[in-house]
Amino acid sequence: MHLPFRKAIAVAAALALPFSLSPPASAGPVDDVFAKLLVKQVKGANVKKHLDAFQSIATANGGTRAAGTSGYDASRDYVAGKLRKAGYKVTLQPINYVETWTENTPPVLGSYVPNEDFFTFQPSPAGDVTAQVQGVDLTLPPTPTPTSTSGCEMSDFSGFVAGRIALIQRGTCPFATKVRNAGTAGASGIIVFNEGQPGRTEAFPLDLGEWRAGVPMVFADFAVGQALAGTPGATVRLKVDSTLVLGTDENVIAETRVGDPSNVVMVGAHLDSVPEGPGINDNGSGSAAILEAALQMKHFPVRNKVRFAFWAAEEIGLLGSDQYVEKLPQAQRDQVKLYLNFDMVASPNYAYKLYDGDDSDGTGSPAGPPGSAEIERQLKAFFTSRSLPTVGTDFDGRSDYGPFIAIGIPSGGIFTGAEQLKTAEEAAMFGGTAGVAYDVCYHQACDGIANANATALDVNADAIADSVARYAFNIRDIPGRQTASAARSAVRAADGGAAS
Repeated sequence: MHLPFRKAIAVAAALALPFSLSPPASAGPVDDVFAKLLVKQVKGANVKKHLDAFQSIATANGGTRAAGTSGYDASRDYVAGKLRKAGYKVTLQPINYVETWTENTPPVLGSYVPNEDFFTFQPSPAGDVTAQVQGVDLTLPPTPTPTSTSGCEMSDFSGFVAGRIALIQRGTCPFATKVRNAGTAGASGIIVFNEGQPGRTEAFPLDLGEWRAGVPMVFADFAVGQALAGTPGATVRLKVDSTLVLGTDENVIAETRVGDPSNVVMVGAHLDSVPEGPGINDNGSGSAAILEAALQMKHFPVRNKVRFAFWAAEEIGLLGSDQYVEKLPQAQRDQVKLYLNFDMVASPNYAYKLYDGDDSDGTGSPAGPPGSAEIERQLKAFFTSRSLPTVGTDFDGRSDYGPFIAIGIPSGGIFTGAEQLKTAEEAAMFGGTAGVAYDVCYHQACDGIANANATALDVNADAIADSVARYAFNIRDIPGRQTASAARSAVRAADGGAAS
């Protein structure tokens, strides 16, 4: 560490001390001071060194860093080793993924034709159940059919009788969300059927990477779903004959030794690649940027505890972040005040996209939980300070913010685009080429070190450093949310103090 930075840290720490004992009445300069220090220290060249390391790891391990490979293990060890050396409390959290799945015999669904009318929903567990079918918030023609939201919320299962087979319609949210909700509601089997809109009627083989409902599940065409829904009290046999073997990977979780544990700021990026390539933009870029921010922040006397997460198995269903949130006790969920997600921050034909926390464009996915709009504004302020434009991008469920917003944790982050095509308006704003994908190497072998845009990486690393440092000291703009214990207290008060 250079002597001038040591002096700067000493000055900043002195400034921070008066604020460390109790929150100031109004916003002070401490977060500004530390944000400027961290932005200065997080250099694009150092972030690039981590990308070089990820490329070397992939090259030495069959060209990939995917879940379940030695390339992922080496990436995990590289990140964990750096963070331990920097003094962080590092935990390797085991998570499961599907290692192998084999269908032994064709599935059974009443008298319907297997692998034509319906298919096993890979990777369905084995099971053989005969039970009554119960529809879940279905939307059926002949009226013009809006997009179905069947099974997207646990409230859709209000009145569902445990032990029945859940009949769920495709639409709006990920298949995995519908399946997990059905499992939680106590379904003995799951039938998801196609939506009924043009181009969404037939069944086809599909791997959703989700097995945790623990019951047999199939994907059927619209005609099957409509027939079952139209037969009150229909009882069918549902059978899946499969062999499912689970593997184990590990999330890397690193948190500061200091900071208020009741105010946790989480910062995450997925560490795995797809099997087809080294995953340098997707998502070595996000992992490298938050790693460097953590390494340079190691001596900061943070007010709030900061927890960095490097997620496993994102590419096969957000499994690392989903299982992390699932296993987090409610009291610890309440302590997480916000989540920042950085997935693909160096696309070669980049745009600076901020997650649309307030749904200001009024289209696509809804706004994030309360506080998400404030995160978006904070990130935008950094780009504005450099006279750089930004555009919004939806919380579409394709990255690791998904499990956090599902439980009401305010979220935000930066994204530079994947396989979609850059618009002419965006080319005018950011440069690059209109009508070409933001990342032409998305999920391909060519997502190597040459695929990461140095300008986007450098700018976004600075933006990440700015936001992490600010929230490490100041979360006053993030509105409080009702915790589980507060909710229980409110219920008891409404009941005159009666015990629950």
